[in-house]
Amino acid sequence: MIKRTLYFENPAYLSLKNKQLVIKLPEIEKSDVLPDSFKEESVKTIPIEDIGIVIIDNKQITFTSGLVEALLENNCALITCGSNRMPVGLLLPLEGNTLQNERFTAQVEASLPLKKQLWQQTVQAKIENQAAVLKKCSRTEVGNMLKWIDEVRSGDIDNMEARAAVYYWKNLFPDIEGFVRNREGVPPNNFLNYGYAILRAVVARSLVASGLLPTLGIHHHNRYNAYCLADDIMEPYRPFVDKLVIEIADVEASHALSLPMELTKEIKTQLLQIPVLDVMISGQRSPLMIAVGQTTASLAKCFLGEIRKIAYPSFQ
Repeated sequence: MIKRTLYFENPAYLSLKNKQLVIKLPEIEKSDVLPDSFKEESVKTIPIEDIGIVIIDNKQITFTSGLVEALLENNCALITCGSNRMPVGLLLPLEGNTLQNERFTAQVEASLPLKKQLWQQTVQAKIENQAAVLKKCSRTEVGNMLKWIDEVRSGDIDNMEARAAVYYWKNLFPDIEGFVRNREGVPPNNFLNYGYAILRAVVARSLVASGLLPTLGIHHHNRYNAYCLADDIMEPYRPFVDKLVIEIADVEASHALSLPMELTKEIKTQLLQIPVLDVMISGQRSPLMIAVGQTTASLAKCFLGEIRKIAYPSFQ
């Protein structure tokens, strides 16, 4: 089942009643003019079990601890945004799988050769998807990238990921002179930042559901990063976000001389499509959120020694 992504940009009261998320608007609740019948009709409810991600993007949103508990019990990812309207926090459940202890142990005890092999697979899948995006969206020559896929060795000791990234970003936005991928860079870097934050939440949520520790990565090991494994596993999924951003940027550029410096509500709404983007995985078409679940489940099986390859998505 595809879980819903909810985005709250305006002031609201969020609470829990009968296993439902209850949404009330403060301007209506505080009104002394509006009749009670109108106030009751303005209240919206959504089943907790249908929700996968909640994004809070307004400082005047109030939610109860009971609601937060219910969301976490249903393995929902709660994202909070800062004053710049960009995601700054991610809240996930501590327990998401009945076999969590067994899988934690297998993950912690995973051998270095296994982790190097898993990272090799991850980099290969990422470069393959990057090549697909370049070929489709910019008509750039990708023969070199396809060759680099075969040259990725265990642990990517030759850093083919970085070589591919330099070529990829140099050619991804040919109409934007001097574009460089940088979190603080010119648009559409801000589009990418927002999209990757949503993708990261989807992956982290799925890792918890698969009984894995998002903190313990197979490659990323930043001591200050609480989601190293999520950052590893999301790599082959990034090109799907990139493709969506290219499509959004093309539309925006056709309406104006330059891309907006700030993310508009319309752009954010389009980026919230990320969990339901179509991908190919294991020979079948699937929404991205479902595919991520297959990826993290296969990773858990790799740690347990049941299989040797992670299931990653592709464009075809």
